[in-house]
Amino acid sequence: MFFQQKEGGKMADSDRDPAFALSADFMNFSPRDAASRWLAAPDLQVEVYRHLATYVPRILCQGPHGGSGSREEQREELACQLMLLAPLEWLLLGEEPAAGLALLQENNLSSPLCGHVFKVGEPTYSCRECAADPTCVLCMQCFLVSVHRHHRYRMTTSGGGGFCDCGDTEAWKTGPYCQKHTPADRSREAEEDPVSLLPPDMVARSYSIFSIILKYAVDLLTWDQEDQLPAGLEPPERGDTYYCMLFNDEVHTYEQVIYTLQKAVNCSQKEAVSFATTVDRDGRKSVRFGDRQFCEQAKSIIVRNTSRQSKPLRVQVMHSSVVAHQCFALKALSWLGQIIQYSDGLKRILCQVGLQKGPEGENSSLVDRLMLNDSKMWKGARNIYHQLLMNSLLMDLKFKKIFAIQFAKNYERLQSDYIRDDHDREFSITDLSVQVFTVPSLARMLMVEENLMMTIIRTFVDQLRHRDPQGRFQFDRYTAQQAFKFGRVQSLIGDLKYVLISPPPEWSDQLRLKFLDGFDAFLDLLRCMQGMDPVVRQVGQHIEMEPEWEAAFTLQMKLTHIISMIQEWCCTDERVLIEAYKKCLSALSQCHAGLSDGEQPISLSLAGHCVDTFRYQVSQEKVSIHLPVCRLLAGLHVLLSRTEVASRFPEQLPLGELSPHLLIELPLRCLVLCAQVHAGMWRRNGFSLINQIYYYHNVKCRVEMFDKDVVMLQVGASMMDPNHFLMIVLSRFELFHIFSSVDIRKRYREANKDLAQQNTLIEEMLHLIIMVVGERYLPGVGQVEPLDEVRREILHQLSIRPMAHSELVKALPENGNKETGLERVIDSVALFKKPGVTGRGLYELRPEWSKHFNLYFHHYSRADQSKAEEAQRKLRRQNAEDTGERSQTPLRASPGHHGNLCASPALPPPLPPPLCPLFGSLVNLLQCDVLLAVEGAVLQWAVEPSGGGWTESMLQRVLHLVGMALLEEQQQLENSSGDDDVSFRYSSKIARPGDAPSTSGSVLALLESLQNAPHLEVHKDMITWILKMVGNIKTARERTSSSGSVNVNQSRGPEETLRDKDKAERKRKAEMARLRREKIMAQMSEMQKHFINENKELFQQSMEDLEASTSTAEHSVSGAHGGLLSCSPPSSEVTCASQVCVGPRRMGGAERRQLVTCILCQEEQEVRGLGRAMVLAAFIQRSTVLSKNRSRGFPDPEHHDPLFMHPDLSVGTHTASCGHIMHAACWQRYFEAVTQKEQRRQQRLRGHTSYDVENGEFLCPLCECLSNTVIPLLPHTPSPDHSVEHPSLEAWLSRTSQQVAVLISAHRKLSPGAAQEAEPVVPEGFRVDFVPQNPFSSSVSEMINTFCMSAYKVGLKVNPNEQDPRVPVLSWSTCAYTMQSIERLLMDEKKPLFGSLPCRQDDCLSSLTRFSSACWTSASLRTVHSHFIRLLAVLVPNSQVEDTPCILNMDMFHLLVYSVLSYSSVHSLDQSGRSSVDSAHLHLLHLITVAHLVQILLTFTTDEVCMDQDGEESEEEALTLQLYLSLREHLGSALPEVSSGWQLWRCVKAGILPFLRTAALFFHYLNSSAPPADLLGTGAGQWEALCSYLSLPSNLLLLYQSQRTLLEPLIHRWCCDPGVGQVLQGGGVLVRFPRESNRLINLPEDYSVLINQASSFTCPRSGGDKSRAPTLCLVCGCMLCSQSYCCQTEVDGEDVGACTAHTFTCGAGVGLFLRVRESQVLFVAGKTKGCFYPPPYLDDYGETDQGLKRGNPLHLCSERYRKIERLWRQHGIAEVIGHAQEANQTLVAIDWQHL
Repeated sequence: MFFQQKEGGKMADSDRDPAFALSADFMNFSPRDAASRWLAAPDLQVEVYRHLATYVPRILCQGPHGGSGSREEQREELACQLMLLAPLEWLLLGEEPAAGLALLQENNLSSPLCGHVFKVGEPTYSCRECAADPTCVLCMQCFLVSVHRHHRYRMTTSGGGGFCDCGDTEAWKTGPYCQKHTPADRSREAEEDPVSLLPPDMVARSYSIFSIILKYAVDLLTWDQEDQLPAGLEPPERGDTYYCMLFNDEVHTYEQVIYTLQKAVNCSQKEAVSFATTVDRDGRKSVRFGDRQFCEQAKSIIVRNTSRQSKPLRVQVMHSSVVAHQCFALKALSWLGQIIQYSDGLKRILCQVGLQKGPEGENSSLVDRLMLNDSKMWKGARNIYHQLLMNSLLMDLKFKKIFAIQFAKNYERLQSDYIRDDHDREFSITDLSVQVFTVPSLARMLMVEENLMMTIIRTFVDQLRHRDPQGRFQFDRYTAQQAFKFGRVQSLIGDLKYVLISPPPEWSDQLRLKFLDGFDAFLDLLRCMQGMDPVVRQVGQHIEMEPEWEAAFTLQMKLTHIISMIQEWCCTDERVLIEAYKKCLSALSQCHAGLSDGEQPISLSLAGHCVDTFRYQVSQEKVSIHLPVCRLLAGLHVLLSRTEVASRFPEQLPLGELSPHLLIELPLRCLVLCAQVHAGMWRRNGFSLINQIYYYHNVKCRVEMFDKDVVMLQVGASMMDPNHFLMIVLSRFELFHIFSSVDIRKRYREANKDLAQQNTLIEEMLHLIIMVVGERYLPGVGQVEPLDEVRREILHQLSIRPMAHSELVKALPENGNKETGLERVIDSVALFKKPGVTGRGLYELRPEWSKHFNLYFHHYSRADQSKAEEAQRKLRRQNAEDTGERSQTPLRASPGHHGNLCASPALPPPLPPPLCPLFGSLVNLLQCDVLLAVEGAVLQWAVEPSGGGWTESMLQRVLHLVGMALLEEQQQLENSSGDDDVSFRYSSKIARPGDAPSTSGSVLALLESLQNAPHLEVHKDMITWILKMVGNIKTARERTSSSGSVNVNQSRGPEETLRDKDKAERKRKAEMARLRREKIMAQMSEMQKHFINENKELFQQSMEDLEASTSTAEHSVSGAHGGLLSCSPPSSEVTCASQVCVGPRRMGGAERRQLVTCILCQEEQEVRGLGRAMVLAAFIQRSTVLSKNRSRGFPDPEHHDPLFMHPDLSVGTHTASCGHIMHAACWQRYFEAVTQKEQRRQQRLRGHTSYDVENGEFLCPLCECLSNTVIPLLPHTPSPDHSVEHPSLEAWLSRTSQQVAVLISAHRKLSPGAAQEAEPVVPEGFRVDFVPQNPFSSSVSEMINTFCMSAYKVGLKVNPNEQDPRVPVLSWSTCAYTMQSIERLLMDEKKPLFGSLPCRQDDCLSSLTRFSSACWTSASLRTVHSHFIRLLAVLVPNSQVEDTPCILNMDMFHLLVYSVLSYSSVHSLDQSGRSSVDSAHLHLLHLITVAHLVQILLTFTTDEVCMDQDGEESEEEALTLQLYLSLREHLGSALPEVSSGWQLWRCVKAGILPFLRTAALFFHYLNSSAPPADLLGTGAGQWEALCSYLSLPSNLLLLYQSQRTLLEPLIHRWCCDPGVGQVLQGGGVLVRFPRESNRLINLPEDYSVLINQASSFTCPRSGGDKSRAPTLCLVCGCMLCSQSYCCQTEVDGEDVGACTAHTFTCGAGVGLFLRVRESQVLFVAGKTKGCFYPPPYLDDYGETDQGLKRGNPLHLCSERYRKIERLWRQHGIAEVIGHAQEANQTLVAIDWQHL
């Protein structure tokens, strides 16, 4: 405690003192005098240092928080500017700073470089057509006025730190300047040195000032003593004041830091959070201020607490003067950055000062010192000096070059520092490599002068020191630290990629030399990878430890683009290519040198051929998937062919030295390994091997792995005898003995091998041969263009199924520029189909391309292949049926018992492109003896199908190979000039019987015998196609005249007849099918009649019901109702045919019985008031969807009086239902079961479900819709009693007023201490003490009570309390609010008022209204009476009732519902039998309608410019004007003057329509009266129909006119209420009618506008810091800082994030947000529920881009946005979240409240 007191005392002391002293100095200080004093001094540095030594510690870092209060900060800023920076500005400019800087800026030539530095999250644009590489980006301002706006571009959000490349000619192939930065014709001036434009004395001064200030800043930022200062800066008086400084690291989490700080400096959680946020943002923060010992104590606690798992947090106790100077050093650097923006001359001077070599020689310039100390500085310091480097050195091309050379010189050291540093790359100086190395001219210069390529690769290889005895990388046993380091080292590969990203347009000898040096280093790297992670097949038992495989593949993936780029560089220069090829070959020879030791030679012979090789079995020896040297050689070999170097300079190439056997050895092993894994021979090697094989084929790696292995086999095969090649392949596949044995059939008796495995291997081997011969779509192997390859990939992807753009992009390999070439070819291959409101746009293959489909496409996985095969067969079958003919063979019904295996259409191989000369001999594989022997063997097995010795896919592959050979022969025939020069004679070879002793007959003979084999029905088409091709080729050869070209479809004769037969057959079948259908239909109709006859009474009843209901809806009112017309009020002009829903003439619906079925027990029951209760599952929630005033806070629930709803509807309660009905008892049992299950679940696992049982939530048992209460079903209202006369309004009012007076006096008597008053007159038959009997059974009453409580609990957010008088009000309220919200929806969607609601909403409204009319029965009568008394007092002011709101502060529809529903309780006491409820309802409606008319006229404005109506003024207009003028008499000038009644009537009619519509809905459901036909449509006559349905005159003003004497005094009293005047003069919320529907905010059409807004949004709590997850509220447009500690607030005692907190003020707990950086819509309901929803922004391909990963430009899709809006307005958000969480359990686990 002693320290604390001491600290407190001292603090107060020191705090008061300097501040006081400083203010005196502040008043007397003159920057100008200081500057002139310095100028006169002999040594400027000493003077400036002395000034800083005196003032810096006094101004900065005073007191405990280092100036974190905003007042403190402002004081520091001001003092700093005035006393420290202003003298420097005076000195520099020699005049008043503002004027001097303006002058500088005026004389400065505007730079063509934009150089805008990106903030975190700011949008950046890269043109995909013109950018030199993907790192070339524009800021939004430049992009919008550049040519690239109309090109294909990619939009991303910046991680912060880069800058705009506008104006950099090397960054863009075309259009380097936007309109703002296009240079004027100043090419001559641009060569001038900008320094020469400045006055010479200023140049001298700026040199000295810049060097002093920059040196000062560099000294302090690289200063490592905690107690001392550099010479010349010691403070005049030194106190014992220290800071305990906490530094950021990337190891400890927020939670650890917060917890530690709370213990160490005993601060609150909130303060600790703020400390942690600042440390994370700025890199350091003082957490304690005081004397040394006091700070050391905190330091030791922090170190002790954080050193358990990892290295401790870095803490330093620093003297306050050191901290102050370091703070000023940062301010000084920022100041330099600002000053040089005014003038390029000053910028260049600063560059010279920064890069000037110091006395120490190498690496002594100030910039070098900063770079080399980078990893020792804290985050904030790094950010500021990196920013300065960007603004100065990188903006001046001359100095950018010098800086680049220094950067490259120190490259190795900087990278080593970075790898040891724990800060992320974006805070490291090494991150500047992207600014330097991506400039092609700089990169090449550095490659030549600093040997950069070699330096990068060597640094990389040196960092990975773990090797096995053969010198290969070993990632096996990586510690966590090595893994971290490996992650860091990968950034070097990124740098190498920048250097190589654009190949040089022309080569110099120096560049060739240095590139080949780099190539050598790269080969060393690849040699370390060749053969890494070797695997050996596990036999016997499963592998124990899964070996590490990911690191090697990560490395391979990262290097994929580098390897491709190096090949591109080689491709652009022949000399380089030849040298690189030689180097690669010798590297491969060295790798091979370590291989063949001890492998014994063997000789193989088959089909009359012999070959020498050595024994090697993949299934027994070591084998590795990593062969990068081999694969690089394959790539270079293809380039030799593609650039034709091989044919032009054969003498320079070592092609003779190549041993083809060795070339194919390693890739072949790798492919055999894959085949054996497929065959299941490596199961015991676990998942790591399966994963490696998966990635080997995966699109990310295959270009430099699998594809190159196939190429290498092609290279080998093209140089070898094809028979030898195939024998080696058979040998490596371990299949040689099968095909070489004398009797092939003996194979079935060989039981030692697993037959299925062998079969798979044979299939894989045949597939490999298909690939080696057929894969020619690589430029250099086949004569194709690069785009043909992409086209073929797309074609085969779309052959599986139609795909979205993003799926296609994922399926294609990217090049180093992230391009796939997709857009350039997609439109020629596919058609685009736009998406609807859901789903995404799809590409479908154009039909003419399907002939290019190849079933054995080498990039298909097995699953893809079978899907594609199925899709293509289906397609061809359809085409054949559509055209009525088959393209190649007729489709016949198959004979015998194989009828169901309908013959599949053939999928013959497509025509292959011609091979390049270097690979020309590949085709001979197809006609060599060994392959013929293999084909013969497989066909032979298929002829005699016994045992499991062969498979259909084996046969299919053989047929495919035969087809390929025939196509090859046909093509050669077509392209040849005569028969002699066709060397390819496959057709004649397959006609010869085989040489092998066992082959019975030729391949052709075998095919012919297979053609009609019943067990091969599926392949019949293919065999027929082959035989036809053989026939065609034979005819072509026999034709000696080779003039005409040969066509496949020349033999038409037999095919025609077949086709006719086929047509006849199809016709016959169709006729049969038709007859069968007719027969079945006849049977069904017979059964139907039979059923109806048996169950007559059922159908009779339903038919009657149907007729009855239609007659009531369509015909006029029957006579009984007609008799009532006599007592209608004189004003109404109602025709006899009208239907009415309110008043004594209303139509009843009580005769209809209601039968419903319980979804739980399936029992049917009639709804009766005294029967068993039936309920409807419902969901009740608070809502602000209709709110016209979101700023009004939610009222205090304990004291809020909900009886009067303000017309701004700021918050209401909405009820929705899924429409499913249950017995109350069934529901209670179900809910209890759910509760118990939930309790058990909570004991087992923490966490939420999608519903919260404690709040009464459950899922509807049938549709799983979220519900939290049930609405009881009640019977229809009884028909009106026609025996009672209908009193006039005046009579009714006087009687009701008497009743009210009686009730008031009765209530007063009951309350204690009431004074004696005169007894009021009791109207006849009215008994105050009467207790009406409850019309409901106990179970129904209980359910009424249940729903009342739910409405009360949700509406007020309080605990249930049945005694609270507000309970019935909330039930009425939810009824009124739900009606209003549904009426708004119908209105806005232009749907008819009746008949268009889905039945779940219809049922909900009907049950809700009937429930509300009955809920008074469950409350005490006195409560409901007092409510009615207060409600009536609004309309008929009553001196005995206090605090009634004025007419402008009351929503009239709520008033109508409340007064109609509460009147029943008063009426129940009237035993006279002379009054009817219906007439009271009608009078209340009339009164409230008049009140609403007055309300609308009072809020009328003359804003709208309106034409005066021509012609006569109608009656309505005259009466409206008359009423308005009488209102003006009462209120005077508060109302504007109006001369025309036309405008008023128009305004009244529009304003009152929503009220009339909701009233019609309300009385329709209350009294179950059918609506008139006019209201079931949206045609003309709506107004009249509506008025007559409500028994109102269509000229509403007649209501006022006819009862004028009665209403005038009432209107007078309404207007004289002081509240009215107040509101009209702006003293409250004035709502105008009709209220406009709320919409979600307008979103910009282009998404980047939003990103831009979000990037400039700063977190409101953490002073100017960029928000990491800016989130836009779609309801009110507010931008929030989501998902961060800084903006958490407390709601109901729990910390919640900004979005959750916002939902409680803006949406009553429901929120819709757009997460701008993720392009995601977020729905939140309450604290524990939320889900993500697809955003309304789509790219041109109709897809959303959640997470902005693809970067295609996004535009607003208004249909999707309307869909989200509709969900919100229908109150469906909670339901969507419930369904989403049920469907996806991971959503439940997210902490939604922290967003």
